[in-house]
Amino acid sequence: MIRLRGKGWRNQAPYSDETLLSLLVVAIAFIFLPFKLCAKMKKGWPEEISVVQYDASVDKSKQSMLVYLAKSEEIRPLLVGLHTWSGTYKQAGGETVYARWCIEQDWHFIHPDFRGPNWTADACGSDKVVQDILDAVKYMQIRHKVDPNRIYLVGVSGGGYASLLMAGRAPKIWAGVSAWVPISDIYQWWKQTDEGRYSKYARYIEKVVGARPDQNNKARQECRRRSAITYLKHAKEVNLDINGGVTDGHDGGSVPFTHSLYAFNEVVPQSHRIRRKQIEEFYKNQSLPEGLEKAREDPVYGKKEVVFRKTYKNTRVSIFQGGHEIIHNAALNWLASQRKGEPAKWEVQPLHDLGTNEKESESGK
Repeated sequence: MIRLRGKGWRNQAPYSDETLLSLLVVAIAFIFLPFKLCAKMKKGWPEEISVVQYDASVDKSKQSMLVYLAKSEEIRPLLVGLHTWSGTYKQAGGETVYARWCIEQDWHFIHPDFRGPNWTADACGSDKVVQDILDAVKYMQIRHKVDPNRIYLVGVSGGGYASLLMAGRAPKIWAGVSAWVPISDIYQWWKQTDEGRYSKYARYIEKVVGARPDQNNKARQECRRRSAITYLKHAKEVNLDINGGVTDGHDGGSVPFTHSLYAFNEVVPQSHRIRRKQIEEFYKNQSLPEGLEKAREDPVYGKKEVVFRKTYKNTRVSIFQGGHEIIHNAALNWLASQRKGEPAKWEVQPLHDLGTNEKESESGK
């Protein structure tokens, strides 16, 4: 039996050893619980990554993101990695490769939540999504030494969709945007996934817009408002690299590579667009139609041969021999060569090999 003495304790009953031990255990739990929660929240990520919350200017809510801070005292590039359609800021698939690049290259890195999976009205290309990503960038710029001419954006699948959206809605921020196997038109993707093995995505879209968009004009308008293709005409000055896998939409994944080709068309002048007939024939046959030339070899794509490529000034689209995936070496080495306000550099020599594997390149969906 232990009796606590001193001012304020004069009339208190004595505490047993067992009670004090219990209180000590509770106190220790309060001290270490946040560390355990933090570890759980960033499971699968490098240990150098931390969890940060920032204020969302659009509704004053607290939003979460994963962060890595460069070690250098000089200004450093910032890489913004965006999660996939069904992911969150905690998603630890191929997204962790972004962090690995930043650690090895001494870049700043963030992986924001931007309202989580795309099955709520707050997510899926909403105004809140756009502002949350901008707020995350601003958070880093205010608190850390970020090179304003080297802020990069990258994403695959739903993250590729969000990357295209941000290229159109906030074109003045980015030195380079690398979008992989993106959805560019929400209504078209709804039609493509309404039935069959990927029908869950059509149901998610209906939850977002409130109804079947083929039966409800307001829902159809919401699809348009949330689609990247609506805003890409504003991305003409952005160094923008769009990539699709030739088997995607067939056996290789859920997003037809036509989304990448039509996205390119929205950025470039009419005279430089790919004809609709060629796009649809290319997709149907998964081989180049008459009038589209085979691309030259590109070493940063590794074993994934580039089947078709078209470039106009700062915009490029590539269809490679692959599915619903990202080629990290191609994405990140290209981004590293870009500077805001300067013409896009398309002849890129590999600066760094991440040594990624097939599993890391697959989209988290």
